[in-house]
Amino acid sequence: MVREMETRFDLDGVIRKIQDFPRKGILFYDITGVLAHPEGFSYCIDTMLSLYPEGMFDAVAAVEARGFLFAAPFARERRLPLVPIRKKGKLPGKTIGRSFSLEYGEDEIEIHIDDVASKSRVLLVDDLVATGGTLKAAAELIVEAGASDVEIFCVIGLPFLDYGKVLEHYRVTTLIEYHGE
Repeated sequence: MVREMETRFDLDGVIRKIQDFPRKGILFYDITGVLAHPEGFSYCIDTMLSLYPEGMFDAVAAVEARGFLFAAPFARERRLPLVPIRKKGKLPGKTIGRSFSLEYGEDEIEIHIDDVASKSRVLLVDDLVATGGTLKAAAELIVEAGASDVEIFCVIGLPFLDYGKVLEHYRVTTLIEYHGE
């Protein structure tokens, strides 16, 4: 189930669109413009806090690296553990991993096996959902590590890349969606 939030702040006005990045033919939606505007960044975190009341989740997981920027302040405000999901080889403890396809390549992510409590409810956070491959791999890792429920939050959604099909078993919430390049 995909849910787009009604925006009270003009996120589109601060999200940079970079043509031909990271390679030719890709239009990159850059959230650093949101981070550079304290009002826009605050809007994102405040909206997360209103969407997800205290007690709804047992932990917050974030995809490296831009997901950390939104998950960390939310986890701090809710006094929840923050579970980092990182690229292969970046976590020092016992990990489990998953390979996945990106819209422009392949990658592998890992999670510490002991960071997710058994039967926990986890909010998975990233800056953007495109094809859904990264988030599906991350959600599967969270469940494999012991979670009973995963919900996904992203600032930006690109539904024209069909992430809804890939993530059909998860509730996905975005603050803004782009329906074409």
